[in-house]
Amino acid sequence: MTETATRIAPSSAAFNADGSQRSFFVRTLGCQMNVHDSERISGSLLAAGYVEAATEDADVLVINTCAVRENAATKLYGNLGHLASVKRQHEGMQIAVGGCLAQMEQDEIVRKAPQVDVVFGTHNMGSLPVLLERARHNEEAQVELLESLETFPSTLPTKRDSTYSGWVSISVGCNNTCTFCIVPSLRGKEKDRRPGDILAEVRALVDQGAIEVTLLGQNVNSYGVEFGDKLAFGKLLRACGEIDGLERVRFTSPHPAAFTDDVIDAMAETPNVMPQLHMPLQSGSDRILREMRRSYRSKKFLGILERVRERMPHAAISTDIIVGFPGETEEDFQETMRVVEASRFANAFTFQYSIRDGTPAATMADQVPKEVVQERFERLVELQHRISLEENEQLVGTRQQVLVSVDEGKKDGATHRLTGRAEDNRLVHFAVPEGSETPRPGDVVDVEITRGAPSYLLADAPDGAPLRIRRTRAGDAWDAAQAASCGTGSADTAVGAVNLGLPTLRIGAPQ
Repeated sequence: MTETATRIAPSSAAFNADGSQRSFFVRTLGCQMNVHDSERISGSLLAAGYVEAATEDADVLVINTCAVRENAATKLYGNLGHLASVKRQHEGMQIAVGGCLAQMEQDEIVRKAPQVDVVFGTHNMGSLPVLLERARHNEEAQVELLESLETFPSTLPTKRDSTYSGWVSISVGCNNTCTFCIVPSLRGKEKDRRPGDILAEVRALVDQGAIEVTLLGQNVNSYGVEFGDKLAFGKLLRACGEIDGLERVRFTSPHPAAFTDDVIDAMAETPNVMPQLHMPLQSGSDRILREMRRSYRSKKFLGILERVRERMPHAAISTDIIVGFPGETEEDFQETMRVVEASRFANAFTFQYSIRDGTPAATMADQVPKEVVQERFERLVELQHRISLEENEQLVGTRQQVLVSVDEGKKDGATHRLTGRAEDNRLVHFAVPEGSETPRPGDVVDVEITRGAPSYLLADAPDGAPLRIRRTRAGDAWDAAQAASCGTGSADTAVGAVNLGLPTLRIGAPQ
């Protein structure tokens, strides 16, 4: 599938009768894929002539949905129920629902929530401006969902949320058949982008000031299956290492069954690939893994971790775990506890199994009672909490290179700290001593860790010495974006600039 930039035409629906621009706000639910999709949705609306609102009090509210969790539909319809009264008081307001749940529910959303104006799926995000215009003209809801992808989302205009870090999709869809997962039926079979197109988008981001990228896919390490190259992902990592100005490369998420030593070698031998790995375990029980159709066993999983740490001793490894899959016994759960103890994860995203209609697991016998799942879940969280604390406490006294971020620390205002990510992706809150220069988002600070907590590290500089700051191109880009937002800088470098992932195809966002 060759990439050609998708042009979004100006829309008459982006303007009010007096000629003023209508505003939009995108509310994102779900995974990193949804976050990146929302950047495409925002870019498409900006290119059509809309302006982005800072709050949900907008003329167009877009809800980008997730369908992974059992309560996803309940949460959506609860939100839509509230929005019905908001819409009655906001003349001309439109509501659009997209994403995985929209792909699954389709006409059901309009039936249950007639206040919705547009329903669009995971395969046609770029159609939203046209659908909003059509809904406004026809005064009736528009539902449009494609069954398969016609063009990569990366061809759409994109409003990047960050000047210093960006998502880059390398594939969409998934060829696995995990019995608990609804994603393959909603996003389709795996489609791989050509390496040249991916690297062109990465270079475009770097040209705009980004120094970090995360390669994104449902199963990144099966990348290359479409064009018959089983070593393609490792080659892609090495190619990213040759891009001048790109300091940090991450990826999510790989599948243990397809994780090969050439990828470990590429990670260890490519300086800008970060010492971090997120690899879903799901269960430590071989019997449950078999029922899940996860084509690996706990021994293989632990073997991968061992080889990763042989090559990168300080790598931080995180995971996903499901508790209470149908038929899970106490013995199965103890196997999960055993593997978690042995894995020494930096952190784990733990989930209580929930039925998803349309998946094989939904109709399996021996669904585990809710109270049993809850009790096991709490034990697992307690174990991982202890391990995370122990692992983070081992970093006290070490120096970490922290890429300064925007608004990741909920208590930073009260504690007078700033926040960023270490090379291994751990969250670091650091103090700015009195008299020290303040780093910008995108700059890198060299800090000494003074305390470890289960979910973050602290660097408080008890000696009061000024911060060690390395000013970066990413910090310069952030400065330029701030200046542009005040009308004194170049719109071409602003946050909210719309790009198409290819160096010469950029559209300035409406001011």
